Amino acid sequence: MRYHILTHVALAALFCVSATGAVEQKRPNVLFIAIDDLNDWISVFGGHPKAITPHMDRLAQSGAMVFQNAHCAGPVCCPSRSAMLSGFMPSRSGIYSNSQNMLDAPLVQAHATLPEYFSKHGYVSLSMGKIFHKHAAKNGLDAGQWAYDIYEPARGGGGVNQGRLTSRNKNLINGKPGPPSQHNKGGGTEFAWAPTAKGKEATKDYQTAVWAGAQLQKSYDKPFFMAIGLSKPHLPFFVPQEFFDLYDPKEDYLPPIREDDLEDILTPRGKQKFQASGDYLWLKQNHLLNEAARAYLAATSYADACLGVIFDALKTSPHYNNTIVFVWGDHGWHLGEKLRYRKGTGWSESTRIPFVVRMPGMTQRQDCTGLVNMIDFYPTLIDLCRLPAKSTLDGRSFARLLKTPNLKWDYPTVTINGEGNASVRDERWRFMRYNDGTEELYDLQSDPQEWHNLITNPPVPGRKAMVHLADLLPKTFAKAIPRSKGKYKKVRNLDTTIKATRDLDKLK
Repeated sequence: MRYHILTHVALAALFCVSATGAVEQKRPNVLFIAIDDLNDWISVFGGHPKAITPHMDRLAQSGAMVFQNAHCAGPVCCPSRSAMLSGFMPSRSGIYSNSQNMLDAPLVQAHATLPEYFSKHGYVSLSMGKIFHKHAAKNGLDAGQWAYDIYEPARGGGGVNQGRLTSRNKNLINGKPGPPSQHNKGGGTEFAWAPTAKGKEATKDYQTAVWAGAQLQKSYDKPFFMAIGLSKPHLPFFVPQEFFDLYDPKEDYLPPIREDDLEDILTPRGKQKFQASGDYLWLKQNHLLNEAARAYLAATSYADACLGVIFDALKTSPHYNNTIVFVWGDHGWHLGEKLRYRKGTGWSESTRIPFVVRMPGMTQRQDCTGLVNMIDFYPTLIDLCRLPAKSTLDGRSFARLLKTPNLKWDYPTVTINGEGNASVRDERWRFMRYNDGTEELYDLQSDPQEWHNLITNPPVPGRKAMVHLADLLPKTFAKAIPRSKGKYKKVRNLDTTIKATRDLDKLK
C-alpha cells in the first residue's frame, strides 16, 4: 500500500499567501546528500561511542528526523544506488554488482530515474559528486551526468603522505614494507590509509561541499533537486591529518568481534559457508585491527566536516525554510565484525544505513525506529513534493512517519545480496537465504550482534517469524544484466552522448 500524504510540518512551509490573498502552493526544494560507505559509526546513531561527528549531530538537533532503522536494498554501491535511483529492487532490475551499469537494464531504459523524474515535472536538477555509480561507456565516462540539467564533475585530491601510508595491497605499514604475508592479495579498492599531503581545502569532498554551498546561495526560477555526493569514508582512507588527530592512537576503537562467529553458518552439506576475509587476516597478522578502525573514524569525521560546510551554506541561503534535506549512506560497512571488512553481506553491519531527514517546519530532533529502506526514497520524495505518483515503483512512501515517528509501521525490509541471495528483517527477527540453500535466523532482540544462528533449532516464535519472513523474499530473481565493459578509472572524459538517449517525455 502506498501513501501520498504531506506532513503537517511541511504543509505550513509549502503554502504561501499572494498579494491578492489567494493561497498558492510552493513546491519544496530537495537537497539530497550521499555519503559513500558510511555506516552507523555516528554519534546520533549510536554505532560507536567515540565517533566525533558534530555536524551530523547539529543537523539532527536543528530539527530533523533520525531514522534509526533504515536499510539498503543492496549492500554494495552500484546495486544500492541503482535500486534507490530507479525505484526497482535488484531482484527486479538484474543489477547485483558494481560491474553492471544500470543503463543496461531494460527497466531503467524505460523509466525516469529519480532526478530525471523531478526534471520531468518542473524541477531543475543539479549535481556534483558520486550519486550514480561510475562506469565506462561507449564514448567516455558514465557518472550519471545524463540524469541532471546541470552536472559538474567533482575535482580535487590532496595527494597522499607516502611516508605514512599503510596498505594491505602493497604490504606497507606506515610507509615501510611489512612482513611477508599470504593475505595481502585480493581485488577491489585498495585497503589503505594515510594522511593527505595537503589540507582539507585541496580535497575532493571539501571542494564538492564548497560548490554545493555556492549553488545554494543562488536564486532559481524553479524548485531545485540538488544531489551532492561525498566520497569518504570509502576506501582508501586518505584524509587530512587533522581528522586522524581527533582520535588518540592509544585508545581502543574496535567493535566487539568473536573469532568463532562464522562457525554456526553451515551450507546444506554441513560445511562452514564463510571464512575470515583477507583484509581481516592481514590486519590481524600485523596488529592493525584497531588502527584500521581509527582510520575509518577519521574518514567519517572528515565527511562530517564536509557535510557541515553544506549545512552552513543552506542555513544562510534563501532556501533554508523551503528545502527538504535527505542525508544518507548507501550501505553499511564491516570493521572486523563477522571477521571481515568492507560491505556486501546480508548482516546488519552491511544493511543498516545512516539516514536523516530535515523537513521545512521541523524545530527539534525526533527519532524514528520504524523500518524503512532506500527503495522507499523515490516514492517518498515525489509524495512530499506532490509529483505524480508512480505505481510501478517497488518502495512505499514513509511520509506518514515524518508526521508521526512512533506510528505502527509493520513493513519488514529486504536486502538483495547478489542473484538468489536475500536478507529480510522485521522489528525482532532477521532471516537470510542464499542461492545454495544456506539459511540464517537471528533474534535481534536478544542478539543484536547476530552472533547466534538459530536456524537449526529455532524457538517457536522464531519458527513462525521465519515462515512469515521467508514469504517476503523474492519468488524469482531477474537474470543478471551483462557486465559493463572497460575500466571506468581509466576514462577521464564524460560521455556526452548518453543524455540524448533519455527523452523525458517518453520515460515513464
